[in-house]
Amino acid sequence: MPLIYMDNAATSFPKPPSVFEAMARHGQELMSAPSRGLHAPAREAKRLVDECRRRINRLINGQSPEHVIFTLNASDALNLAIRGVLRPRSASETPDHIITTWMEHNSILRPCNALAEQWGVQVTRVEGDPRTGLIDPEDIRRAIRPSTRLIALVHGSNVGGTLQPIRAVGKIARDHNIPYLVDAAQTLGHVPIDVQLDNIDLLAFPGHKGLLGPLGTGALYIRPGVEKLMRTVREGGTGTGSEHDTQPLFMPDRFEPGSHNTVGIIGLSEGVKWLLDQTLEKVWEHEQDLCRVMIDGLSDTGEMPGLTYLGPQGVAHRCGVFSVRLDGFDQPQALSDLLEKEYSILTRSGIQCAPLAHKTFGTYDAGGATRFSFGPFLTKQDVKYACDALGQICHRHAAAAR
Repeated sequence: MPLIYMDNAATSFPKPPSVFEAMARHGQELMSAPSRGLHAPAREAKRLVDECRRRINRLINGQSPEHVIFTLNASDALNLAIRGVLRPRSASETPDHIITTWMEHNSILRPCNALAEQWGVQVTRVEGDPRTGLIDPEDIRRAIRPSTRLIALVHGSNVGGTLQPIRAVGKIARDHNIPYLVDAAQTLGHVPIDVQLDNIDLLAFPGHKGLLGPLGTGALYIRPGVEKLMRTVREGGTGTGSEHDTQPLFMPDRFEPGSHNTVGIIGLSEGVKWLLDQTLEKVWEHEQDLCRVMIDGLSDTGEMPGLTYLGPQGVAHRCGVFSVRLDGFDQPQALSDLLEKEYSILTRSGIQCAPLAHKTFGTYDAGGATRFSFGPFLTKQDVKYACDALGQICHRHAAAAR
């Protein structure tokens, strides 16, 4: 049977053919490093990299393409933001304070824990609702201290699919003049994001998920002016200002030491172009349609005995990430294995790098959950097939338990 790929929260598949065509063309015909020479291939490579910046800036309604900083992935972008904004303090100074939530991925949890240990950074984690995973923006407001230097919030949960109220939190951050970082790993490319309307100062995202680019790509958007609040966390060659032995102050070179993953960025550019051509509004509408089909299927308790799904129990406040638990399956991986072997459906089981989110939903001690995650090339029929497969498994399991 053809494989049905429902692990887009890990990396998207398939990609538009233009992604790999552009990568192959560069690798075979051009293959030069941008800003590392004045010859024609180097100029063309720089043009293509800058074109990707412009496309991403347009997608998020950014203020400046030069403020799109390329990174290895979303984790790299989040580290650049967190370590760039926060500072080590002397023993006589109050340590920096960061506000985040229990719904975060380890890409935020681990840097915060590391800086708490290394620098004494103080961390407040706002809890989410145990049924939906939603946080209350007023809890963010109440957590603010004079020493608060950063508010960091995941937009879409990679466990429950919960979409957090990023605009409301952004308004609170802007009112208090606190830099606001949004982790858009599960949403950019799926859900329309407007960094200006959403009051976002720092937007971190991977290139290989919703943006449909290759692995090894990502970016951090830094709102103009916010870079003045940040320090560099690594330095090196940029191909510009080579006569100086200090990092350039201008963007994007200030935060982009070393040679680019030019082949990957060129592929990413084509993924972003595909989204711009389709429009994010249509891509999001399609994902919401898939969510409705999934919710209808999972909500039929007669067809799904013993099955529950995490997060909001409707289309509102959620993206196309569904984690399920089946009573009697001690290990979620057993359900993933069954779905793959008998139905050719690919999912991901476990804690999904979000331990506090699973503690919020009450699934941590049970080993997590089995996750289905959608992409733009899945169809309603694919989702119906997945629901039918789950229904058959549920009935077989219930009959065996009698």
